[in-house]
Amino acid sequence: MRTERANGGGNAVRRDPKVIVGAAIIRDGRVLACARSAPPEVAGMWEFPGGKVEPGETEPAALARECVEELAVRVEIGARIGRDVRMAHGRSVLKVYAARLLHDDEPQPLEHSALRWLSATDLDTVTWLPADAPIVAALRPLLSTDPPPR
Repeated sequence: MRTERANGGGNAVRRDPKVIVGAAIIRDGRVLACARSAPPEVAGMWEFPGGKVEPGETEPAALARECVEELAVRVEIGARIGRDVRMAHGRSVLKVYAARLLHDDEPQPLEHSALRWLSATDLDTVTWLPADAPIVAALRPLLSTDPPPR
């Protein structure tokens, strides 16, 4: 889907929506959820880590970069999960990919207020950002329903 806006001469200018990528980092049948620390209107809501694809960057490269910046982890990017999710009045689209941690990296909350590993039965225990919520149903079959080991 393209969006249109008028330029200074009144002509419509077509733009492709900005692509935002998210990582569903899966380990031991659980997915990593990250609590937003800002802006205030979404602080405390949960999301998949990720961010904007920069010009000249592939979606997997952008996602790998974002995981280093946000969590200090290296990841291998896998298949897409779920559908494209429209955001920001159609100006952006979220695409979520499965990912796995590399080299025994352990996520650190560099840009988030908290991190949690969620099983399929735990997915509804957090309040997801509206854009991330549609991905949860597609993600559920990939996760374990067993409680975590104590």
